[in-house]
Amino acid sequence: MFKIGLQLIVFCFFCLKTTAQENQNHVILISLDGFRYDYVDRFHPENLSRFVASGTAAKSMISSFPTKTFPSHYAVATGMRPENNGLVNNSFFDPEKGQVYSIGNKPIVHDPYWYAGTPLWVQAEQHGVKAASFFFVGSETAIKGTLPSFYYVYDGNVPNLTRVGKVLEWLQLPEAERPRLITMYFSDMDDVGHMYGPDNDAQLSKKLEKLDRELGSLFEALKSLDLPITVVIVSDHGMTNVPIENLVDLDQMTKGIQGKVVNNGSLAHVYLDDPSSADLVLEELRKFPLPIKVDKVSDKTFYRNVDKFGKRMGDILIMADLGYYLATASDMVKYQQRSARFGTKVFGEHGYSPEYKDMHGIFYANGPQIRPGFQIETFENVHVYPLICQILGLPIPADIDGSTEVLQPILKEKVQ
Repeated sequence: MFKIGLQLIVFCFFCLKTTAQENQNHVILISLDGFRYDYVDRFHPENLSRFVASGTAAKSMISSFPTKTFPSHYAVATGMRPENNGLVNNSFFDPEKGQVYSIGNKPIVHDPYWYAGTPLWVQAEQHGVKAASFFFVGSETAIKGTLPSFYYVYDGNVPNLTRVGKVLEWLQLPEAERPRLITMYFSDMDDVGHMYGPDNDAQLSKKLEKLDRELGSLFEALKSLDLPITVVIVSDHGMTNVPIENLVDLDQMTKGIQGKVVNNGSLAHVYLDDPSSADLVLEELRKFPLPIKVDKVSDKTFYRNVDKFGKRMGDILIMADLGYYLATASDMVKYQQRSARFGTKVFGEHGYSPEYKDMHGIFYANGPQIRPGFQIETFENVHVYPLICQILGLPIPADIDGSTEVLQPILKEKVQ
């Protein structure tokens, strides 16, 4: 009896292992950083508009809190909200490690210590599916000891068409070598949005027209490949206008606080030398007649779960109201100089509460498994993960925040 039971277990494990290997579906996950939910409707880019019309589109996609590049991208990659995946902001302090995580610090970014969850490419590789990444947050780090079969360390200077060309090369590899999960990243709309704000139609449409042509070259080339390829296009967050007169002096506000202040812009984390002084510090901060909200991390006003990575969030959070910016002294100088140089009194920013529609991004999908000409309601970005697992035949980790039920309606039928 024991021998038969053992054989059954081995057989079942083999079936789970080979399901993903035998599934021939391919997925390309594309992130358009800072692409706000309304850009396609406003600017009507030719190729993206055609892609949307012939596939499925959400009215918008809700970014994670905070609506920043690294936490939101990693939420898509893991199906876990930032308070559960470890990346609680673009910059934050970890008291246990005694280091500040910063997206510009490559040794820090490449340290697996900071990352929880199982990114899509790790899930794929661990179940016999090759993965490739021409940039995506976390993809250049050996999370759980695993890297994609093909990947690049992020370099924003790499031309978009170079990225497109390499993806097409990967897809033409022999079947045994070919990645069936590919991630891509384009920063164009985030760059222009920060520089001019999301209401500068002239600058945004110019940048989007170029990006749309480059995406169009990818879409056209994919048609010539005899492969079942689903393309999923997302963005990490939206963008809102910040008039230069809405800069709030963060240094002045936090002067005299005994502890660390990390991050700026929409959100600052305060790590107190004496956490028991939090109520007193809050009382002082709330005396400033400014468009901000200040609360203790433990109040769960901002992050839903503080049990897992609460220490990384600090003791107090300072959150700017939409359209205001927590600025250090160097920020003040930078934006004044930018205003003088470019003649603009408005710039763009994100990171605010995802309750604001301006912070919403996009979700578009197109491929053999996706319903054509279909629109769905707004949903949270963590639900993209289980959809991609379904298409690729990968098991879905039990600890994710995303659910298969949310995006199940966009599939033509149950994916085998």
